Amino acid sequence: MKILAVGDIVGEAGLDTLSALLRRVKREHGIDFTVVNGENAAGVGLTPKQADEMLAAGADVLTLGNHTWGKRQIVPYLDDSPYILRPANYAPQAPGRGAAVFDGPQASRILVVNLIGRCDMQFGPDNPFLCADRVLAEYAGQYDIALCDFHANATSEKIAMGYYLDGRVSAIWGTHTHVQTADERINPKGSGYITDIGMTGPIISVLGVCPEQSIAMFRGDLTEYFKTAPGDCALSGAVFEISMDGKCRSVRRVWERYAR
Repeated sequence: MKILAVGDIVGEAGLDTLSALLRRVKREHGIDFTVVNGENAAGVGLTPKQADEMLAAGADVLTLGNHTWGKRQIVPYLDDSPYILRPANYAPQAPGRGAAVFDGPQASRILVVNLIGRCDMQFGPDNPFLCADRVLAEYAGQYDIALCDFHANATSEKIAMGYYLDGRVSAIWGTHTHVQTADERINPKGSGYITDIGMTGPIISVLGVCPEQSIAMFRGDLTEYFKTAPGDCALSGAVFEISMDGKCRSVRRVWERYAR
């Protein structure tokens, strides 16, 4: 089984890129199941229309992160759609769900877990490590392979989670920092891992934002609301090849340019 994880979709440029490239990338890599992080589709958050566009483009599941509530119109959608997850370690009364089992190829059952980190994230979700324990216990016996999108800022927290879940999930990848890392690997107990799969959006940008605006912010200048940068884009992510015993055989980064 081949799993494709696609990094944070940034703005309308990222949506256009996903729509233009995803199905071709899936064909070329023989992908069986695709997870897309969509929390930046509207810059900060996403709308139900944008979520529908990502699913129509070929995503099987959407995951979110610290901008889950950026567009409040997504709130009823989180309860209504079975194909979108918000971080499982948000407060239990929050709308939506943080984990679910989905149909995979050859009648397989795929558990997808969305978690958010706490280090330098400026808000207080539940402990993601303890939440992961609870989720895996809750779904025990109901899935064949498990996947985890860990939306976190600190590389140390992501790496620690990779080892913590090693042998308990088939693949774990980081999102949020928008920069694809070069540390893809199979951890000692058989889980595929990469610290961050990057973003899907403008190439000449600072995490998707116009460079001039980001530079102005760091200089201390008065700035406008951030705008998504123009120009060519890229789809960024990783492919995990999983054997039927749940072990990861290989991890490969994906980066595909899209001329706009």
